[in-house]
Amino acid sequence: MTFPRTNPRTTARLRMTALVALPVLALSVACGGGSGDGGAGGTKKSDVIADVPDTRDTPTTPATPGASAAPAAKSAFYDAQLKYVRCMRVKGGYKDFPDPKLSGYLDWDKVNEIGSQPGRNEGIKGGKDGACVAELQAAMDAEPERDQQKSYESMLAHAKCMRDNGVSRFTNPTMSGGNAQPGGDPNPASPSIDTGSPAYKKAREACEPKLLDGLDGMQ
Repeated sequence: MTFPRTNPRTTARLRMTALVALPVLALSVACGGGSGDGGAGGTKKSDVIADVPDTRDTPTTPATPGASAAPAAKSAFYDAQLKYVRCMRVKGGYKDFPDPKLSGYLDWDKVNEIGSQPGRNEGIKGGKDGACVAELQAAMDAEPERDQQKSYESMLAHAKCMRDNGVSRFTNPTMSGGNAQPGGDPNPASPSIDTGSPAYKKAREACEPKLLDGLDGMQ
């Protein structure tokens, strides 16, 4: 804690989409979306993203137990996220923007860490001055279909956990038209939750396991 089109895959991400547009309107919204309970610049990183080997013919076995397996082929979603990450590093003003996970989803732990640095939150979604909004929208459109009921249940468990851990204003997700809508700050356009506070960060860390892969950037 702007776009050309939406579809059922992006309906569940409307709140995130709204947050992306805010930097263009000169509003600053925190990446995680959370409760009034919480060195400039980052370490420079090469603009080059390490290539993930094309495993089109031979599936890759995880190197260690529990590690994510590389996809059998580079998905359109992963490729779209790579373009977005490259844009964020070259045009968006975040040279240290992290690589996406092999699943194609962004590593929101690292993204949020960058956004928590002084003066670096504005533009963390979509780039400074909206330089990478088009690339972000393309990545969102390429995201594989989700089981909306499972997404809803995951976000509901996370919202309850956040409140149980002191972020009392954290709202529940909702279902609309068969799609899960994220919870979080009651008013994302004018946040009442301080996502930079120690209390919020502690709750976020405790509750993160409740969220399915990719949902951590939505709620």
